[in-house]
Amino acid sequence: MQYVHLGRSGVKISRLCLGTMNFGPETSEADSFAVMDRALDLGFNFFDTANVYGWKVGEGWTEQIVGRWFAQGGGRREKVVLATKVYGRMGDWPNQARLSALHIKRACEASLQRLQTDCIDLYQMHHVDRETPWDEIWQAMEQLVREGKILYVGTSNFAGWQLAQAQELARSRHFLGLVSEQSLYNLNARTVELEVIPACEAYGIGLIPWSPLARGLLAGALTPATVGRRANTDLQGEVAKYRPRLEAYDKLCQQLGERQADVALAWLLHQKSVSSPIIGPRTMEQLDATTRVLSLTLSQETLKRLDEIFPGPGGPAPEAYAW
Repeated sequence: MQYVHLGRSGVKISRLCLGTMNFGPETSEADSFAVMDRALDLGFNFFDTANVYGWKVGEGWTEQIVGRWFAQGGGRREKVVLATKVYGRMGDWPNQARLSALHIKRACEASLQRLQTDCIDLYQMHHVDRETPWDEIWQAMEQLVREGKILYVGTSNFAGWQLAQAQELARSRHFLGLVSEQSLYNLNARTVELEVIPACEAYGIGLIPWSPLARGLLAGALTPATVGRRANTDLQGEVAKYRPRLEAYDKLCQQLGERQADVALAWLLHQKSVSSPIIGPRTMEQLDATTRVLSLTLSQETLKRLDEIFPGPGGPAPEAYAW
């Protein structure tokens, strides 16, 4: 396993992040325990979850599974850089969602209880809350840091200008501010290259891509399937929409002799702004199959061809223009 700093922070995380969203709804608790044990064996030290995962309002099903895994001891908690999220609805009352100071405090304490730990290493805002001022959000986060309940703060699904706004106010408050941003980023979804990534680079914010395989679109979606994500009706609609580029991608991967999923992950690891893409295995086999990507180096010619198949939103690089 390779390790990198999370943004400008001093903490080191594994080059791949273990996503836990499938734990509970898709993967049994026993199998989830086995996957997490195997991840530690492989050198993963960065685990990501959220209080809404499990998708039963207020239960925090996935956090509970992770907490019971930690409770087995054996150094499990000590080895993991633990990330969870706040924002989603955790009940039917008015203050059981979003980013008010009241909800942040209560949601953090509830997550700590479910996770059976006394500190969350990376506490992430799952979405933007346009109804709560940044002064209130930072006051709440600063208080949690002072109490030792969280160490670092991150965001997810924020725009570039919102990251800049957050960081400038944090600076004025003499607070570390954000160390990470979780964004949708993959070969087929590159909008964050316009403003989010430049903001991350300017402020030392580590980028944690979610859905690196585009829900399976970049993992052999042209091959028919009757089970799993590739059998999903919505995904098949995406396949029809992007068939020409997927066929070109399939051909390139065949020429390279590599799996499509591995090439897609390797491409992300070649992006200098990326700290740790999130992988969300449902099974042990999926986890084991993913780790070989760490030794996969893509040539400049291959990277150029991938840009041709999946063009970014900013058009050609400046050096391509004749001035």
